[in-house]
Amino acid sequence: MDFELKLFLETLPALAKGAVVSAKLAAIAGVLGLVIGTFGGLARISTNPVIKGLAAGYVLFIRGVPLLMTMLFLYYGLPALGVTVDAIVVAVAALSITSGAYTTEIVRAGIQSIDRGQLRAARSLGMSYPLAMRRIVLPQAMRRVVPPLTNEAITLLKNTALVSVIAISDLLRVGVETMVWTANTFSPFVGVAIFYLLLTVPLIGLNTYVEKRFRVT
Repeated sequence: MDFELKLFLETLPALAKGAVVSAKLAAIAGVLGLVIGTFGGLARISTNPVIKGLAAGYVLFIRGVPLLMTMLFLYYGLPALGVTVDAIVVAVAALSITSGAYTTEIVRAGIQSIDRGQLRAARSLGMSYPLAMRRIVLPQAMRRVVPPLTNEAITLLKNTALVSVIAISDLLRVGVETMVWTANTFSPFVGVAIFYLLLTVPLIGLNTYVEKRFRVT
């Protein structure tokens, strides 16, 4: 074991900066993924076959392709087509698109778990379909999708480690670079693991809380 306490302590400031980058990427991609997933979930239950089909195709394709491949395609493939995109933009786009696909299915399942009789009753009272969805169905569905959404947030945060392959100084990349220049593997990666735990443990605690708070009986 090559753990050195002094080296470990010296690497913490740099790792902290990397952790901030990872947290920011996860936060931005999480918000964008939620927006994409909300519209995607509504599209998945649409009565319009074209909209429904496009949403289903998007979910099928993104869930079937590794996130790393999506990221590498955007980073290396787009320049080959004459489109140059900043690495941060690529990272946010890939994370958002992938998270959005999973969120789409979470939202769809949440909406479809609500008794359709409630929607029919709202429509019979004169509400339009969008109004009935907004006032009757979605508020109830949100209670059911919050727990899996917090779980998706945890997965998204851990997936930010993949951005290290496109030269973004996230937590993992800083750890790898530190390992190289210090010629020490164990010390910096203990720090990396600790920072990932510091980022994910609060989300795990939140997930446990909301599962109890919003448990559907």
